[in-house]
Amino acid sequence: MTSDLLFVYGTLMRGFDHPMAQLLSRSADFLGEARCRGRLYLIKHYPGLILSADPADVVFGELYRLRQPDALLREFDMYEACGEEFAAPTEYIRQMLPVTLDGGAASEAWTFIYNWPVAHQPRIASGRFLEK
Repeated sequence: MTSDLLFVYGTLMRGFDHPMAQLLSRSADFLGEARCRGRLYLIKHYPGLILSADPADVVFGELYRLRQPDALLREFDMYEACGEEFAAPTEYIRQMLPVTLDGGAASEAWTFIYNWPVAHQPRIASGRFLEK
């Protein structure tokens, strides 16, 4: 399954001056603020998204349409240190999940799911990284 949509919820969002955030803003169209089901944890200075079946668990972020999805997803895989060239279990895995734009439109988008234990990580209860 492929998609040119990317849901970001951490350091790739607008307002971060990280080079990868700048790459995203230059190479993709911002579609709007969006949310998905999940739990957000603070991992050092960046967040990790864990999937959840509980509808009350919501993570907020931004949805982008990538102009060159294959090349850009490879770049972001490298940034998140996931993919075939990294030893398993990688810290993140990229997978598709349902996201909802603030206007209510639903879609499937790529995002990076945190893949390591979170038992000792603080939860970001608001689901918003910028409100940690």
